[in-house]
Formats: sequence, C-alpha cells, structure tokens
Amino acid sequence: MVNHRVRTHPSSAMLPRVEQLAWKMAAVATDPVDLETEVIDMIINRIIDNAAAAGAALNYAPVQTARAQALAHPRKQGATLFGLPPETTVCAEWATWANGVAVRELDFHDTFHAADYSHPGDNIPAILAVAEQCGRTGLDLVRGIATAYEIHIDLVKGICLHKHKIDHIAHLGPAAAAGIGTLLGLNTEILYQAIQQAVHTTITTRQSRKADISSWKAYAPAYAGKNALEAVDRCMRGEASPSPMYEGEDSILAWILDGPDAVYEVPLPAPGEPKRAILESYTKGHAAEYQAQALIDLAFRLGKRIDDFERIREIVIHGSHQTHYVIGTGSGDPQKMDPNVSRQTLDHSIMYIFAVALQDGGWHHVDSYAPERARREDTVRLWHKIRTMEDPIWTKRYHSPDPKERAFGARVEIFFTDGSRMEDELAVANAHPRGTNPFGRADYIHKFRTLTEGCVSVQEQDRFLDLVQQLPRLRSDQLLHLHPVAVPNFLVENPRPGIF
Repeated sequence: MVNHRVRTHPSSAMLPRVEQLAWKMAAVATDPVDLETEVIDMIINRIIDNAAAAGAALNYAPVQTARAQALAHPRKQGATLFGLPPETTVCAEWATWANGVAVRELDFHDTFHAADYSHPGDNIPAILAVAEQCGRTGLDLVRGIATAYEIHIDLVKGICLHKHKIDHIAHLGPAAAAGIGTLLGLNTEILYQAIQQAVHTTITTRQSRKADISSWKAYAPAYAGKNALEAVDRCMRGEASPSPMYEGEDSILAWILDGPDAVYEVPLPAPGEPKRAILESYTKGHAAEYQAQALIDLAFRLGKRIDDFERIREIVIHGSHQTHYVIGTGSGDPQKMDPNVSRQTLDHSIMYIFAVALQDGGWHHVDSYAPERARREDTVRLWHKIRTMEDPIWTKRYHSPDPKERAFGARVEIFFTDGSRMEDELAVANAHPRGTNPFGRADYIHKFRTLTEGCVSVQEQDRFLDLVQQLPRLRSDQLLHLHPVAVPNFLVENPRPGIF
C-alpha cells in the first residue's frame, strides 16, 4: 500500500491530475490486477449477506416505497429487484435505489470503521444493477465489487467525515463510481471525472442519524449509489466534473472538512497490488448499529449472572467517542430514551439495546424493536438507568491502525441497590473475525435462511445459494437471477400515489 498525502492547493498551482486523489483512485480502479481466492469468497459472502438483510425487509414501508418508485421506471433488458422475478426489470439507477434501500433498512449487513464509518456492502446494489443492464459476467461483477470495497475502505481509513457532521455516504459515492468503472472497463480519464462528480453530489449532513431518525437512514446509501451510477453515465458521454474535488481551494477538504491547512493520508494499493480491503470489513450478527454489536453479546453474558433486574440501580457503559456521542447519552438526543420513537431511532440507542439484550438474552431483528417491546414498563425502567461515558482507552483502540488492536466494544459497570457491583468488557463482537465465533460461509448461509424464512421458499433459497456460490463463472444472463424471488402474494406494495 502507498500512503498518499492529500491537502488543498490554490487554483493558481494547477495541480496536475496525476497528483490528485481522484485520479489516483481512478488508476487503482483501472489496474487489472488478479483476484485472490479469499477475496472472491468474501464477495460471495457479502452478496449472501445483502440478500439476507434485504429479504427480511421486503415489506417494510421504506422498501415498499422505493420499490414502487423503481417499478414506475420499467426497462426491457434492465436490472432486477429483490423479491420480484427476473422477468421484471427496471432502469439500473432505479434498481440501485430500490435494492439499496432494501439492503440498508434493517441495518444488518457489513461495516468497516476507522477514521470514519462505512457500510461497504452498500456498493453492491449499484454495481450489480449496472452489470445486469450492461450484460456483464460474474467475473466482471466480482472485479467491480473488489474495487468498490478497496476505495471505500481506504477513504474511511484516511478521511474523517463525521467529525464535521457529514454523512458517511460521501465516501460511498466515489467508491461505487470506481466499482462501476472497473466493471465496465472504463479508462482512467472517465473514472477520474466520475469519481469527482460522485463526491460532489453525495455530500449530505449527519442529521439523517440524529434526533428522531427517519427512513432516510435507509435511503441515504441508495441515494449515493444512484448518484454514482448517474455520474458515471454522464462522464461516459463526455461530461466533466468540478476539479480538483478534494484538493481545490473551494473543495470538500477546504470548506467542509478540516480546512485549507489540513493534511490527510489515504492508503491505496500500489500498481499491480491486489485489492484486498474487503477482508478487513466485517458483518453483523445482530440487527443494530455496529457499535452495539459487542455490547449486545456482552449483555447476553452479563444477563445470565443477574437473577433480578429490578435490583439494578445504575448501568454505566464506558466506550469509545463514537459509542458515547453517536448512540449513547453523549448525543444529547432525548429521543434515545423515548419508547415511542421509530425503529431507526431505537437501533441508534445503546441504552435501549443494552436493556433489552440484558433482559432477553437474545436479539431479534423484528421482535426486539416491536412497539410493545419498547414500551414494556420494566424495560423502560431499566433503560433509563443506563448512561454512557467516553473512555479514552476505548477511543484509542477504535482508531488504532493495528487491526489486532482495533476494538469497537466497551467496559460495563452494573451497580446494584444492595451496594454490590458487577463489571465486564468485550472488545469485539462474537461475529467479528477476532471474535469467539467469527462469521464463515456457513454463518452467512444460516443468516440468509433465517432472515428469509417465510418470504422466500426453501427451494428458492437453495437455488439462489447454489447460483451465488458459482459467481465468478456466471454468464451475463445468469446474473439476472441473483436476487431471491419472494413467495407468491408475499410482497405488500405501497398504495399511495406519487409523481411517478
């Protein structure tokens, strides 16, 4: 890997293209390196993972709406949608939209955290949609996904967005554009322009993950993927982009992030170096914000040692800056303590999540968020006894450049009414590669079968799993069958009229 120093330059400097970050990312995307077997295997895992999360969300209201919008844009020889037969095709940008919302709705697919947050699996819907519409092969798709993960994760390592309240989809846009470029075999010039357009059009604020969190949290990555696809299309037709998007004196670095004097270091593969970043990402064992994953597992462990939850006087969670300020009491969001808020808000309240996981000793993507579960009186009492604190040790571990040291867990203290105290900690979730039960292919398959039970027949589950595990050898026509089809009459459609 090569660490590239990125800073702003005055327009008068005429920074050469080859020295710009967007060009360097485009060069990585157009470098025809070999694919490693373990990378291909992980890409297959993540397609299964996305299908699991999307299948379980097919009838959630935001997914219904996105699907209705997509179906209003039919296209012969277009792209397919989760839950619908391959004969139903729509424009690729709208397939990206609908499928992206389905994947993201439950907050239950992969992630990577470093200087910033990310869900690199959000790249897959856009790249797959383009592959379907443009008649690409399974091998082309794998190459495109490998590029998108590489660019996305490398940006997350080097450039922090959340410190400036910019949503993390600003890294997803350029990654998806780069992945589409690799898929289509575009040249560096086109991709240089497309990556910059994708950055420019996907800068939004983190209000989408603050206070009363709405369905836009699920729409945001689909928005980035759709914008990236459209940016590539424009640049393929000869259009250019604001340049240099990162280093310009009025650019994202200068005015939205750390300012004109800041210097960033973004690692990217050297020429000829394989794209392996996907191997650094990790999926979720529980349907909740990633900072909650290890704490859910820790709650299971602690709950077995408590015979009466009413004896608890207070629970203090000592975690990272991110845990305290994003999903903890440090956010200052009263909604995180309100039993009447949306599911999206509850899955960003570690106080609620820890209380339920402690009491139930399990976590379910539907039942754990049900209104009647959130409003249970004993749960509300326990929930309101929990607070978070930032611990510099956990913040340092969260941002550690050493993957073996990097951690996303916390230390928990439980104080009882009789004066006794219980303490325990967990660095990484059980499903993490360094956890007690790291996810492998069998776990991804189990997750898929569990989440799609009742909405996808066993026969259809088998068909999908058999096909996806042949991914690098698939013909273009076979890619149209990579979305599991729901059982007849399962899908519920949004009845409300819109503009489309």
